[in-house]
Amino acid sequence: MDVKSDARERANAAPPIPPMAARIAQRVLVNYRVDREVAQSLLPRGLRPQLIAGYAVAGVCLIHLTAFRPAWFAPAIGHRSRNAAHRIAVEWDTADGPATGVYIPRRHSSSRLARLAGGRVFPGTHLPAAVTFRATESDLTVDVGADDLRVHVAARRGSGIPFHSRLFETLEESSMFFRKDAVGWSPSRSGRLEGLRLSTEAWRVEPLVVTDLQSTFFEALPAGSAEFDHALFMHDVPTRWSGVNAPAPSPRLLQD
Repeated sequence: MDVKSDARERANAAPPIPPMAARIAQRVLVNYRVDREVAQSLLPRGLRPQLIAGYAVAGVCLIHLTAFRPAWFAPAIGHRSRNAAHRIAVEWDTADGPATGVYIPRRHSSSRLARLAGGRVFPGTHLPAAVTFRATESDLTVDVGADDLRVHVAARRGSGIPFHSRLFETLEESSMFFRKDAVGWSPSRSGRLEGLRLSTEAWRVEPLVVTDLQSTFFEALPAGSAEFDHALFMHDVPTRWSGVNAPAPSPRLLQD
């Protein structure tokens, strides 16, 4: 990379944000196998889909957060929110080689605070939606309703639930794949990419058996191009969010 290219990447880096903390009360990762060309058509220039067994990996993250706050505040002061984020596992080129993360074309939230602060105080512009979680020790239902989107997930959970996937042979493989992609890129209010990093020392997932599923986002893709693969569940996990101290992905204009 030449000096001009390096300067362009530094100029595109997102401004720093204050570290934020929260507790994941419940998080559902609903994952799809997606045709690689269809997935590429959903991405901005500079990003390409990660491929597993020839498929792109995409899905929707449904998350119920409690105690969301600046990291230095006491947990009792935090805010509650329920959010939905459609995401695609991606990779991009950096000066140190390929990097991986997720691209989030659409975020929705039931929280007015999240909608006001997203894209201003911290990365991630959120659209309004009604997001509800209903969970017992053996069942889980999540619904998202917005003007432009519907998501419905009903699933069984608990000990003894088997793991089934055409993308990953084991639960551990799936868990490692999603844990490594801690950086999420999404369009800012001005159209450029903003990055947000999720980190936790308490990462743990369990499989779900999905009994009913609807996502108008994936159902709107060309017929047969997106198929449900598997779902994961997290709960009661402390986590932190921080800005990404690196330039946003961009097409490589000049080769080294």
